[in-house]
Amino acid sequence: MAFTSLSPTRRTIVALLAVLVVVVWAYETRMLDSGYTAWLEMVRSEDETPAPGAHLVFDGTAYCKGLTTAAGVSVRRGIAAADPKLLPVGTVVTLATGDPEYNGVYTIMDTGPKVQGRHIDLYLWNCNEALAFGRRRIEVTVLRLGWDPRASSPSLIDRLFRRRELARRAEASRNEKPESEDTPPHAPAPPADGSDGFGADATAPGTSTHEPSTVSEDEPKPASAETAPPTR
Repeated sequence: MAFTSLSPTRRTIVALLAVLVVVVWAYETRMLDSGYTAWLEMVRSEDETPAPGAHLVFDGTAYCKGLTTAAGVSVRRGIAAADPKLLPVGTVVTLATGDPEYNGVYTIMDTGPKVQGRHIDLYLWNCNEALAFGRRRIEVTVLRLGWDPRASSPSLIDRLFRRRELARRAEASRNEKPESEDTPPHAPAPPADGSDGFGADATAPGTSTHEPSTVSEDEPKPASAETAPPTR
């Protein structure tokens, strides 16, 4: 009764405020659920294999020795060693080390007896730089688990391009207008000589094609042999 007794303007304001409260509550609930999921990913068992797209916390170190990795490729910047039980060879991860110099995408191409559990070891060319890196907390995001392309987490750019491609295809399909099946096909033009194109006369049956004589009826007709006078 109190709500119906309000003026239309006040009822509109109250309704808008109620909708705003519901939207904010839904957004906060979603953010809390996302944060709780991320927290569960971080505190999950160290022996459990992470899923593509998982956000984990690892202990990070750096190494500089060796020329060939366990995968058989030469060492280079952007390669890391990890426990194959958690991050098998071929895994692609994004690392947040707290230093922009070492942040970015790394590929797990090496292993080691000292790299066990949630421990990731980055390769650096300079040994002094590797020692200065020390041991720090690193946030790891799994982009692809192993070499299987199906075990990949779609990135934001991939999702945006996919949506753009789907929208473009939908727009193209709407603009295309297929030819109606009821529309009869266009008949070919008849040949100039009056034939049907197969050597036959295209004139309708019963119609004579003989041109009328141009001789006038007033002109005398030649006498035939039957009416000629007898010869004496």
